[in-house]
Formats: sequence, structure tokens, C-alpha cells
Amino acid sequence: MNVELPFAPVDSIIRRNAGNLRVSAEASEELAKRIQEHGADLAGDAARRATEDGRKTLMAADFDVEVVVDKDDLELPVAPVDRIARIEIDDRYRVSMDARIALADILEDYADNVARAAATLARHADRRTIKAEDIETYFSLFE
Repeated sequence: MNVELPFAPVDSIIRRNAGNLRVSAEASEELAKRIQEHGADLAGDAARRATEDGRKTLMAADFDVEVVVDKDDLELPVAPVDRIARIEIDDRYRVSMDARIALADILEDYADNVARAAATLARHADRRTIKAEDIETYFSLFE
């Protein structure tokens, strides 16, 4: 699975949760990979909901989102999130703009939670840098 998500916005999300810690490039890459996997899984679930409702278009409600945020309020870009959504679903589905924005919002919240925990793990290890191992440790402990 190629990583569709650019590392720069993921790095920004980690940094906003890192406080005075540095962030390794490998940490951004690892979190981008995990975000992508989670997003693809969520899109697969949303496609099943749409199919059950007799639709070929994924909507925000398929992601259990009632109120869609403004896309300008998000760090994650919408275009790569659309490509992430399509990893687990085939071309017969369309992904509405509201669904893309809803998925980006969900994935950004997800990334914030992981980044916050990774920062805690790095501090606990008495390091000044968040590393990929902190992201990996989070997933081994909490998922």
C-alpha cells in the first residue's frame, strides 16, 4: 500500500501536540501510514452502509458525521483523503465532498490522539524527539 497522504500536514499535526519535543521524519511517515490504513477501513465500512441503503455515493452520514466542518479548518488536505477512501472501495462508488471532509476530520482527530500519546511516550522515555517507535508503541498498547 503506497502512502497517499503527504507527510507535511501529518508532521504539523504531530508538532501541534508535541510541545517542545522534536519530531522525526520517520514518526511522520509512520503516522501517515497508520492514518491511511484507518481511513481506508472507515471508507470500506461507509461503502457497506451506502450499499445497504441502495446508494453508490458515500455521504458524511456513512461516517457517522452529522455536522461537517469547514475544510479550511482542517490540516489534512481533502484530495489525498479522497484517494485514501478509494483504497478499499471500487470505482463504482463516488465519495461526496462532504464525505471527504468528514473523513478528513475524523482522521485528523485520530492523528491528534495518536500524536498526543506519542508525545507522552517520548517524554516517558526521557527523549526530546518523537520517533516512529512512539507511534508503533501507541498502537501496540492501545489498539
